[in-house]
Amino acid sequence: MVLAKSQSVPLKTDISGAIRVGNTRVRLDTVIYAFNEGYTAEEIVSQYPVLNLADVYSVVAYYLNNRGMIDEYLRNRAEIATKIRQEIEAKPEYKLFRERLLTRRQEQQ
Repeated sequence: MVLAKSQSVPLKTDISGAIRVGNTRVRLDTVIYAFNEGYTAEEIVSQYPVLNLADVYSVVAYYLNNRGMIDEYLRNRAEIATKIRQEIEAKPEYKLFRERLLTRRQEQQ
């Protein structure tokens, strides 16, 4: 029996620096978060049908073999998201918009 060549991991970095799975817009963060919450590869694919089951297994295997590096990537992405959220929430127009939404919700109750 001849073994197949090594397979490449279906991960691609987009222009924003986010890592996507396969040819989809599903982020590595999403798959790894679901996996760490106890979801199986099949359950992840059922939630994101655009994903290929073999790709999800490949990504999970890559994560398990490179956990430190991927966890660092995930921490960095979370820090970036927090910083962006804080910048958005600090804008006066955001505060006004949020106040209007809260007022509208209170009026509907």
